Amino acid sequence: MNALDEKEILDNLSKVSKWVHNNGYLEREIEFSKYLDSIEFINKVAIIAEKQDHHPKLTSNFKSLLIQLTTHDVKGISQKDFQLAKAIDTLKL
Repeated sequence: MNALDEKEILDNLSKVSKWVHNNGYLEREIEFSKYLDSIEFINKVAIIAEKQDHHPKLTSNFKSLLIQLTTHDVKGISQKDFQLAKAIDTLKL
């Protein structure tokens, strides 16, 4: 597996419209109406991440969640990040 170049990242971003490329991460920020909703969502993300053996950086701030994806093995964004982003996007908020 290799890190994707800028063009490949931009091409793949069209398939995950809720995500952006920022500072070497594939990112998505989600707002929730209640704190516990954000925690429940984090737990759902953790289950998917564990199954894919690819773990995101999750930053919870009361009713918001920042998800950051990168592949440390290749020191950049890879197809693994886009696969995880697509799986996260299937979760019900």
